[in-house]
Amino acid sequence: MGRTIFLTILCFVVILLDFYCYYAIVAVFKNWKNRTKKIFKITWWSISITLILGVFAAIYLNLFLSARAIILVAFFLISTGKLVMLPFLLIDDLRRLTIKIFRKLKTEEQRPTSEAITNNNTAIAQSNNKIAGEPITRSAFLVKAGLIAGAVPLSSLSWGIISGAYDYQIRRVTLKLPNLPKAFDGITLAQITDIHSGSFYNKTAVKGGVEMLMAEKPDFVFFTGDLVNNLTSEVKDYQDIFSKVTAPLGVYSVLGNHDYGDYHFGKGTSPAKVKNLQDMVATHKIMGWDLLMNENRRLKVGGEEIGIVGIENWGMGRFPKYGKMELAMQNTQDLPVKLLLSHDPSHWRGEVLEKYKDIDVAFAGHTHGMQFGVRLKDVQWSPVQYIYKEWAGLYREQQQLYVNVGYGFLGYPGRVGMLPEITIFTLSRA
Repeated sequence: MGRTIFLTILCFVVILLDFYCYYAIVAVFKNWKNRTKKIFKITWWSISITLILGVFAAIYLNLFLSARAIILVAFFLISTGKLVMLPFLLIDDLRRLTIKIFRKLKTEEQRPTSEAITNNNTAIAQSNNKIAGEPITRSAFLVKAGLIAGAVPLSSLSWGIISGAYDYQIRRVTLKLPNLPKAFDGITLAQITDIHSGSFYNKTAVKGGVEMLMAEKPDFVFFTGDLVNNLTSEVKDYQDIFSKVTAPLGVYSVLGNHDYGDYHFGKGTSPAKVKNLQDMVATHKIMGWDLLMNENRRLKVGGEEIGIVGIENWGMGRFPKYGKMELAMQNTQDLPVKLLLSHDPSHWRGEVLEKYKDIDVAFAGHTHGMQFGVRLKDVQWSPVQYIYKEWAGLYREQQQLYVNVGYGFLGYPGRVGMLPEITIFTLSRA
């Protein structure tokens, strides 16, 4: 209920902002032909209304994550552009209002003559129109300056495609695990997720990211799902690159919601869909990745052990629940530490926290950080936080969850602020 009220107020404010900006622009470009004015009016309000309805659909309906990303990013970028434009319009309105008040007070102090009235009206008109020697009116200058400033957020989308899509960032996190066996103290774990190989268009850049990962020399590696967008065949051209992701203690992987072929073949079990999944399993094996499908492994170092638990996708809403924790957790009671690979972070709150309190840390992906936002040392924000409570970074509630914002991209072919991530964890007893 609270979220609905917030969204309603937000959309109401956006509509007011739309009206204010629209009429300011129309007033400045009053010399437009009637046809141009009509096209601008239809375009402006069609985009505004579509985006507002799209925000409600993205949050309340089971749209694909890529569709949600496109809608919410477009809404926030366009709204931000209008907010940036707003101060220029307010300055212009305040300027014109001040002139009018000043002129009115001045005429009240003096007995106006017909000549004075004419001069007063001329001065007011000049404040909004060209003054001799000026190439542009003050109002036109301010509104056009606002339009240019407002275009900056939109231009960031283009920059996100050019620069952000492959700008891999290494994030370092210390995981404190009091029950960690001494032999594991200080060893390193790497996580990548959401490769989405069907979206790539720069093989050299993808290879560079893998080389960055391997330069860290992790002791073992987790991949937490979504190798492809729809079909296993998408990874064919990148299989040789990701085969180079290796580690002394192994590479462990799980499937994400995109890896089953549901978005291409539907929810059924057609022969083609079954074959696609079989190819996916075979691809992980060919790359040397140990695919965990509702099962676990015992990781041994110096005679001591911890558990690696991997389940198939378990998501809220329309996302499939193929994961079966009761199977994945079999015969793990004696392990002092258990690390869970689960693609969708909603699984942590939806099942793990309540039923599986012996899971020390869960590792997830899925959100991509919406591929748009702000991520600083102490502050992070993205539209995706209105959909997922846990969406990027480390979360603690007795147990721990880490959400990696992804290696690849989906839908929008770029990233703005929420750059592709390679996470390096150091396991620590202290």
